[in-house]
Amino acid sequence: MDALDLARWQFGVTTVYHFLFVPLTIGLGVFVAGLQTAWHRTGKEQYLRLTKFFGKLFLINFAMGVVTGIVQEFQFGMNWSDYSIFVGDVFGAPLALEALLAFFLESTFLGLWIFGWDKLPKRVHLATIWAAVIGSNLSAYFILAANAWMKHPVGYEVVDGKARMTDLWAVLTNSSALAQVPHVVGAAFVVAGGFVLAVCGYHVLRERRADPDRTTPVRRGATDMWRTPMRAALVMTAIAGVVVAGSGDMSAKLLYEQQPMKLAAAEGLKHDTAGAPFSPVPGVEVPMLLSFLSTNDPSAVVQGTEDLQARFEKEFGPGDYRPNLPVVFWSFRVMITFGMATVALSVLGLWLTRKRRRDPRPPRELPAWLARACVLALPLPTIAMISGWLLSEIGRQPWT
Repeated sequence: MDALDLARWQFGVTTVYHFLFVPLTIGLGVFVAGLQTAWHRTGKEQYLRLTKFFGKLFLINFAMGVVTGIVQEFQFGMNWSDYSIFVGDVFGAPLALEALLAFFLESTFLGLWIFGWDKLPKRVHLATIWAAVIGSNLSAYFILAANAWMKHPVGYEVVDGKARMTDLWAVLTNSSALAQVPHVVGAAFVVAGGFVLAVCGYHVLRERRADPDRTTPVRRGATDMWRTPMRAALVMTAIAGVVVAGSGDMSAKLLYEQQPMKLAAAEGLKHDTAGAPFSPVPGVEVPMLLSFLSTNDPSAVVQGTEDLQARFEKEFGPGDYRPNLPVVFWSFRVMITFGMATVALSVLGLWLTRKRRRDPRPPRELPAWLARACVLALPLPTIAMISGWLLSEIGRQPWT
């Protein structure tokens, strides 16, 4: 293994490790802000307790995200200095905006939120957590805009062997970024929803083991307290799943135009095919579905990896322009399978805990088996999101 492969492995491993915390920070921050808003509007003590409980988990996760993200900065200078020299003028702009604008906004107001309990007026204190949440989402946007430029470079020109930015607005409104942001942020909400479901499911099971007949008022009240965030997480996960699916469809159409090699690798399509089928698993094909998903035309031609390789060699010279085909192929399927399983679990949970119409009895409780399923499903959305990131970066063209 040469130095280039080692650098790729190092950056890939550290990025995945960092990416364990980033999505949860984005989604959990909004969830905590929502709980505090509910407390501010209703004055119910349970919302305050839930805000502080999930707020602690949010802060721990935020700190881990910051620490693991610092490692990334050093690698740009140490392992990828030539790349940084070439793209620094373009790539550095959105990253500078992220650090100087979004991260400062996020960290400053998060500090005010941490130390402002019982010191700031309630409305001001509530505004601090929402400002921090806005900052975290702005950070995501600027970072994804920089990442999107690597997939679909716009707003630049090459001068003296270096990329020079000519249009910052074009970089920030890159079509790839506009499709990628709702997909990634939506997936972050699915991750956060899955995390909250697992935490609530664990506490529900613990309280039921302590009071299986629900005869102790204190225990019964504790169990009921976890129902509120669990229902909220079920709703958040289901809605976010719809956003992820819709933006994923938009991303597929952009791949067809901008990164045909990634699209072909994700489907395992070797040769140009009219009415290309979609394969959920090897050996099972849905006729013309890939062409329809890519273009809305079931008879459209989708380019294959081998034919694209021949075209790229003719246009750019000798070289292997294909990504790691097995990794891209299976990452795509793991992403879809685990993501859909998480969303399906949330929809099932919403149905089983729905309110009874015209019935004075309280809403249905979450069955014990479903609470266990929520706990066991904790890693599914995170694995799905990491698989999607592997698909996005390993399949990316031009390849670094």
